[in-house]
Amino acid sequence: MTCDKMEEGVTYQVYKREKMKGKPVQIVVSGEEHMFELDEDSLESILLQEHIRDKHVVVVAVAGAFRKGKSFLLDFCLRYMKAQGSPDWMGDDETPLTGFSWRGGAERDTTGILLWDEIFQVTLPNGEKVAVLLMDTQGAFDSESTVKDCATVFALSTMTSSVQVYNLSQNIQEDDLQHLQLFTEYGRLALEDTSEKPFQKLMFLVRDWSFPYEASYGTEGGQKILNRRLQISERQHPELQQLRRHIRSCFLNIECFLMPHPGLKVATNPQFDGRLADIEQDFKNQLKVLVPLLLDPKNLVVKEINGHKITARELVEYFKAYTNIYKGDELPEPKSMLEATAEANNLAAVASAKDHYCSGMEKVCGGERPYLNIRILEEDHLRLQEQAMDIFRTTKKMGGNEFSQCYQERLEEEIQEAFECFQKHNESKNIFAAARTPATLFAVVLIMYFFSAIFGILGVYSMANLSNLLMGIALVMLCTWAYIRYSGEMQELGCHIDAFANCIWENLLRPVYQLVTTDNFTLLPNSTMLNNEASPSVNGRKKKS
Repeated sequence: MTCDKMEEGVTYQVYKREKMKGKPVQIVVSGEEHMFELDEDSLESILLQEHIRDKHVVVVAVAGAFRKGKSFLLDFCLRYMKAQGSPDWMGDDETPLTGFSWRGGAERDTTGILLWDEIFQVTLPNGEKVAVLLMDTQGAFDSESTVKDCATVFALSTMTSSVQVYNLSQNIQEDDLQHLQLFTEYGRLALEDTSEKPFQKLMFLVRDWSFPYEASYGTEGGQKILNRRLQISERQHPELQQLRRHIRSCFLNIECFLMPHPGLKVATNPQFDGRLADIEQDFKNQLKVLVPLLLDPKNLVVKEINGHKITARELVEYFKAYTNIYKGDELPEPKSMLEATAEANNLAAVASAKDHYCSGMEKVCGGERPYLNIRILEEDHLRLQEQAMDIFRTTKKMGGNEFSQCYQERLEEEIQEAFECFQKHNESKNIFAAARTPATLFAVVLIMYFFSAIFGILGVYSMANLSNLLMGIALVMLCTWAYIRYSGEMQELGCHIDAFANCIWENLLRPVYQLVTTDNFTLLPNSTMLNNEASPSVNGRKKKS
């Protein structure tokens, strides 16, 4: 299902998988003994859909402490995307809020990491179409989560998102900054390998801000508070100074947004279901600013790692690599995180290069394509292999040439294995090719020969000559087809001959054949059928068979 809208040069498209309404899909599962597992099938079912797997992705994630309204905020983001950015995207006052699971109360609701399975495809102002993904995360610091659990979820969302919304309550405190320490250390190591900042956009979203007389709601007041919290002074401890330097050096863009309290009806009414009528007007006014600030096409941030824009297919590899390093009992060292990023970066380059090779070979000899001469097949293989290797070599990768060498060798091995499969598939067309085309053409030759003889006996020479002409054409086509099939040359002509023969078979020969066989069965003597039914031995053999 596709929904398009043109508004001021911006195109919105929403893609839904067949027979499935939009819903949150858990891709990182919190298992036994506080171990997180990646649900690869669920992740790939979203990111490897044909229409988005090669598109660059925008990943907007919300993380922070539990019961602070992360899923509640994301559902307003869903409304904005589904409304395709229209001015009245918030809807009417009496419609309940649906989407990511949320509820009031003091106990956590979301576990692991979830992606919304609707793919929102948006055209950026520069004309590029990107896939926008919304990510929800398990709340931190609840009574069931360990420090490692909180760090794991926050790390995965930070490292896989292009926009990380850090959801805070009432203020930015020192412990909120300290929770970023692990990732700033990772960033410091990453900066030793590249001049690029490792992370892109971090937004401190301060909920229930109660001091609008000190700093106004929105970005202006938020920037004022952020500058205060990240300010470095000589009176600070060196560790605090270093923390602030790391945060600034690791994120390309850091913002802060101050949100008012949504109102007592939201906080205290157990029957609250997200209706706008129950939400304070100040909160709704700021939502109208915040959500477009994150999701308007001109504000979208394409996911990049080491300066390279990431596709949906590549994001799968990063999820696999990052989740894998958090499977142990201890938090990974920043160096391990850096190595995992470099590994995923190289694996993504291998996948892209191999996909180029396989797609090219499919066009050359895959599917219903006719048999191709082995010499021509090898030439196309070498050409596409060189193109694939160029793609791998020119893709910006982490870890240096020595680190990438083993992945280049892996790519060469996988391409060779794929070529052997294409070779076997091509040979099967030559050795075991269906005999429909030659059989059909030969049948046409015999039929026209028979008609020519009949018309000659009857003296209808014009029809006899026409039959001879058609017989000659069929014979020439048969000989040409045989040459093409066994030489592998002139493939396009061979495809036309196959199509012509198939048309004759489907529209003329097969209906006649079915009619004749049906009539023969109908005209069987009744006594024979009765004898067969009366014979126990015959019935016994039939049942046995």
